[in-house]
Amino acid sequence: MTCSGNRLSRRNMLTVGAVGGLGLSLANFFEMRSAQAEIKNYDFIQAKAQSVIHIYLPGGMAHQESFDPKPYSPIEYRGELNPIKTNTGDIFSETLPKLSQLADKLAVIRSMTHGEAAHERGTHNMFTGYRPSPALTFPSMGSVVSHEYGPRNNLPPYVCVPGVPNEYASNGYLSSSYAPFSLGSDPANGGFKVLDLNLPGDVNEARFARRRSALEAVNDYFVKKDKSDNVGAMNTFYDRAYSLISSPQAREAFNIDAEPAALRDEYGRNTAGQRMLMARRLVAAGVRFVTLTYGGWDMHDNITAGMKNQMPSLDQGLSALISDLDRQGLLASTLVLVSSEFGRTPKINQTAGRDHWPKVFSVMMAGGGIKGGMIYGASNSTASEPDSDPVGPEDLATTVYHQLGIVADKELMAPGDRPIEIVDGGKIIEPLIS
Repeated sequence: MTCSGNRLSRRNMLTVGAVGGLGLSLANFFEMRSAQAEIKNYDFIQAKAQSVIHIYLPGGMAHQESFDPKPYSPIEYRGELNPIKTNTGDIFSETLPKLSQLADKLAVIRSMTHGEAAHERGTHNMFTGYRPSPALTFPSMGSVVSHEYGPRNNLPPYVCVPGVPNEYASNGYLSSSYAPFSLGSDPANGGFKVLDLNLPGDVNEARFARRRSALEAVNDYFVKKDKSDNVGAMNTFYDRAYSLISSPQAREAFNIDAEPAALRDEYGRNTAGQRMLMARRLVAAGVRFVTLTYGGWDMHDNITAGMKNQMPSLDQGLSALISDLDRQGLLASTLVLVSSEFGRTPKINQTAGRDHWPKVFSVMMAGGGIKGGMIYGASNSTASEPDSDPVGPEDLATTVYHQLGIVADKELMAPGDRPIEIVDGGKIIEPLIS
């Protein structure tokens, strides 16, 4: 099987451990971090993205009131909100005035589709690229990236802001060492601090150094007595933890208070804005994959009021994120992905809302080698199904992995030495690639 012309040597990776927990504290993240899989002799795709920021909108955001308005449909389909023109001449909903002026930097997929109308199953699709299976829990994209590439600049490779949003955002069948690192609190809160990042109040730098020396002496004894790889690996775990705690540069990555007040205002002093600003700080410092969540989009009732309430913060924060990444020269190497588990029903219901609709919905991408000013695929006139170029979760995941230089049909080992492809049957969405 090939991917973008690169042939993959099958079964050339390390067997990984059993299913683990949802999230890790700083301590057990590094204690449990197993040695990185050996790099075998297979071809790598040339990576265009060095990092991913996945902005997940839980509940199912309405495509009609965001990226795919239908102004010529009857009122019971188009809803009460009006379309606005983007700077590329296309249309978004009036809920996205700032983002509409950055459309030349965005790609919107208007033909996402799958068959899962339940929140949990739709969420599984969008985090893993797999349909749910009773036999196996699949790893999230962030955990796969953690498995394939490991830490950079003494920072965890995969971070969730503010915490792990659901069980499908975690490591699945991979070792729990590839689960995300959770901040433990919300950067939008006053006095924000990352759990476990600083030394306890009664431990100064000198005491910290003495503890490390004592631990090294104990470990050295056991390394000489027991030649197993596990003992040697534990030294590496603690070294990584010490590096993060003792490195001013690593700690500074989480210091959102270091940002200028004007920039924090640009993002918005709210949940969406400050989480996105934290995500930008983390990828700039070296984190490979950041997942953040914002809002609640399960709008069965009064969708007009709901969208007017939720969207301004998203529009402001997301526009600021893209503009900020671009100013700093990071947009070309950072793939921004905005997704939700499904869309909403074509027709407004009796309580002025929209219900679950997985048959067609929209996803936004930017940066990381994705073409700007791009609309890919289309829904039909009532936004009820794809009209052209349908895209499944496996295609989206395969495209994200491709941009990161990961061969999507590479096999990892699930429990029982079962070879499982990172993504099964997905295709790269070639027109999106710059």
